[in-house]
Amino acid sequence: MEFPSLSHHGAVRGVTGSCHQLHIATGVSLLVDCGLEQGADAIPQADASALTFDIEGVRALIITHVHLDHVGRIPALLAAGYRGPILCTEPSAKLLPLVLEDAYRLGISSDPAHVSTYLELVSTLLVPLPFEQWHPVLEQPDIICRVRLQRAGHLLGSAYVECDIQYGQASRRYVFSGDLGAGNNPLLRPLQPPERADVLVLESTYGDRLNPKPSDRVHRLEAAIDRALADQGTILIPAFSLGRTQELLYELEEVLHRKALLGSAGGSPDGEPVDWSQLPIILDSPLAQRITAVYRELHAFWNEEARARRAAGRDPLAFGQLICVDTHARHQQVVNYLKSTGRPAIVIAGNGMCSGGRIVNYLKAMLGDRRHEVMFVGYQARGTPGAVIQAAERGQGLVQVDLDGRRYDVRANVVTLSGYSGHADRAGLVDFVQGISEPPSMIVLVHGEQRAKLALKQALQGSQIQQSRQGRVVIA
Repeated sequence: MEFPSLSHHGAVRGVTGSCHQLHIATGVSLLVDCGLEQGADAIPQADASALTFDIEGVRALIITHVHLDHVGRIPALLAAGYRGPILCTEPSAKLLPLVLEDAYRLGISSDPAHVSTYLELVSTLLVPLPFEQWHPVLEQPDIICRVRLQRAGHLLGSAYVECDIQYGQASRRYVFSGDLGAGNNPLLRPLQPPERADVLVLESTYGDRLNPKPSDRVHRLEAAIDRALADQGTILIPAFSLGRTQELLYELEEVLHRKALLGSAGGSPDGEPVDWSQLPIILDSPLAQRITAVYRELHAFWNEEARARRAAGRDPLAFGQLICVDTHARHQQVVNYLKSTGRPAIVIAGNGMCSGGRIVNYLKAMLGDRRHEVMFVGYQARGTPGAVIQAAERGQGLVQVDLDGRRYDVRANVVTLSGYSGHADRAGLVDFVQGISEPPSMIVLVHGEQRAKLALKQALQGSQIQQSRQGRVVIA
């Protein structure tokens, strides 16, 4: 084997299971991410959480961000005996235990002693690294390797990884993109490309599409709330606990604050005004509440505008009209109350594709009532209940959806708010590559469906930089 070289242990059949091994020398390597393969990406009749590679000689695991498709196989890695450092950004070090604890309870054991032992082990291995600073991971007489984490704009704490390897006087730099943001997150600082990459391992999730412009998404959110106020119904927003929920809370606070300044109100069918200041925003997800609390603690990592809002005395993630529902009994009370009354409300609940979680009880109670609205702000995978419900928006007649083994008519209004994508589109990915001052001699495309990889490969090969430097684009 020539060094350095790459092995891929996920995110090659599709968009999940990111896990890349950088071989530095014989018996010496680094892992970048250790994610879970999910849905159609997982091998049928196989344990998606199992390791498919030998961990001997792995000196460090570097985490780009804490979504499960990038960290979900860490329990298997530890079970296989890995006891090296887990390197990640400071925000990721705060968020990772929450994500891993939830996954461990759901997929392995909910026994408190087992969970505690597992989390203690994780905490002993975590090494938080500041952004933009080099960190040595290997220092030998003939080989030096160091890594640096740079903001990726996908999620609070998300990073792309620069690995700089020196063999005597020669050096090679590998860059792993992780997931790159779309540049529309209201809380995050912008993505900046690296100055150099010899080999770039690049995600291609949206390599075959262009994102809609996000500039008017807050106004569309406000318009949807106006409709709900007029209909005296509830807006149900299925949302993922990490990232999307915090974006929504931030923008809902913006809308409520502006309405309060204007002194405006929504209208009810009988012509009576509805006071926006009395509209409850209900966050019904214990995990999302814990993650949101950590997001608030990490306000130093927010972008300038978000920090300025906080400095002005506003709390965009814990405002006055936000109601957090914790226990299951309280959850059921809220479902019954909203079903039986005509009080408008906004509910954010997991999970994002309506395949489980607390959102299902709300849907079962309210899908048949035209007063209510289901608002999607994220991708709905084919075959999920969310995708079935979303079909009602496209006018496919009376749609029925299976929830917990029973079919429900979808009579509630269904709307999809675009502009909330967490991934850079084809243009954004090409811009990222073109922004590298010393562009890569090779780009390896991962983390995408085959059509997305092919479309991105074609776009990169047609870009001016690739034409002038003749960099190779390959599909992993």
